[in-house]
Amino acid sequence: MPAATPLAPHPVPRVETRFRRIVTEFPVPESLPVLEQLQRCEIRAMQGQPPVVWDRAEGFQVYDRWGNMWLDWSSGVLITNAGHGRREIIDAITRQAQHGLLTNYCFPSEIRAELAARLVSLLPPPLSKVFILTTGSETVEFAIKIARMHGLRTGGRGKNVIVSFEKAFHGRTLGAQQAGGIPALKEWIIHLDPGFVQVPFPDGYWTPDTSFELFEKTLAEQGVAPRQVCAVMLETYQGGTAAFAPVEYIRRLREWCTGHEALLIFDEVQAGFGRTGKLWGFEHYGVVPDLTTWGKGISSSLPIAAVAGRAELMDLPDPGSASSTHTGNPVCCAAALANIDIILREDLAGNAARLEPVLQEGLRAIQREFPQAGFLAGKGLVAGLACVDPQHRTPDGKLAHDVVWRAVEKGLLMFNPVGPQGCTIKICPPLVITEDAVREGCEVLRESFAEVLAERRG
Repeated sequence: MPAATPLAPHPVPRVETRFRRIVTEFPVPESLPVLEQLQRCEIRAMQGQPPVVWDRAEGFQVYDRWGNMWLDWSSGVLITNAGHGRREIIDAITRQAQHGLLTNYCFPSEIRAELAARLVSLLPPPLSKVFILTTGSETVEFAIKIARMHGLRTGGRGKNVIVSFEKAFHGRTLGAQQAGGIPALKEWIIHLDPGFVQVPFPDGYWTPDTSFELFEKTLAEQGVAPRQVCAVMLETYQGGTAAFAPVEYIRRLREWCTGHEALLIFDEVQAGFGRTGKLWGFEHYGVVPDLTTWGKGISSSLPIAAVAGRAELMDLPDPGSASSTHTGNPVCCAAALANIDIILREDLAGNAARLEPVLQEGLRAIQREFPQAGFLAGKGLVAGLACVDPQHRTPDGKLAHDVVWRAVEKGLLMFNPVGPQGCTIKICPPLVITEDAVREGCEVLRESFAEVLAERRG
């Protein structure tokens, strides 16, 4: 796990390129009052990220108040698909705020109706209804509720098992963490719901066996019969590794779920709205889920999320039995509508697809040079590069952490590593990034690997 953020400024080399500028020590000495105030007043769990005090952000660059500029490979945390600070989104937020409606709970509003209809218009059949919420975790909780209600309806109280995958991350609320596949994140729960079980994710590296037979075998070994399963939930790609499952595996999973009256749920909180080179990440598999969850890139700005699904499933809760205080907040809806317009008008999914080979080749070059960069995964403009002991394939979270922090000192902004033992360097720039910026980022990452590994040897 990441340690508390160190606050001792130290000299770093000056950087001045088209996309990056570093002109101070790091952390910036003048930023210490802000960092110290956060450490004093906020919970300790908020610490651990590189100490870049954001002041403003535009496109695919982040600025502080002291003259530094970072090439952003974080998108916040996969939020700003349409780019930071888009004027169209700012204007939409401003218009709605000045209109005078800032919140309206579940009472109807025109702008919520407009967003709901817009989202439905982008969905493949039979997905035809949405529930607009606030965060990705909240959407996962609702998907869990629908899965259990579906199980009760089709198989009684014994059809209650939700199958998810090892190493999965679905959020930080109670149900979402039980569906997650990271044991350390749910030790605090103590009394785990036996209706959540995990099976290996077929990434081909941490789990070499990518056959669908492993799915069926693992369920049987855990004593779970197919008739007990109400849903199978997976991230379109695993957030901690950026790994996709084999297409044939997912197609067989779709058939299995249909055959056993189990819902197939795709968590698209990180994958939706063009991130993977398609509008919806599940399009890569050639299947349609029964439910899908969205967040992050839905607005490129404000907190808003949604669940989409088949009408007969989404309508299982009675009127008034599913709601959220800030559901369809009008200002957030305005941001989401403007964001969707940008993504479609500028074909940002297409840009992600076009830049995928550039990003992947840059990262493969790092792999070829440094065997410690052991596992590369991703599509579109999301990638994960796992740092390992090359002899034993064991995660090397210390190397990943040091490489990320060195890159930040050089003006390439990423969040702290994720995945198995914090070994995955996650790469997810805004979808408006250019080819030149992708190439420069890859070179900075390569330099960071070289410097950190040389220091280890020295």
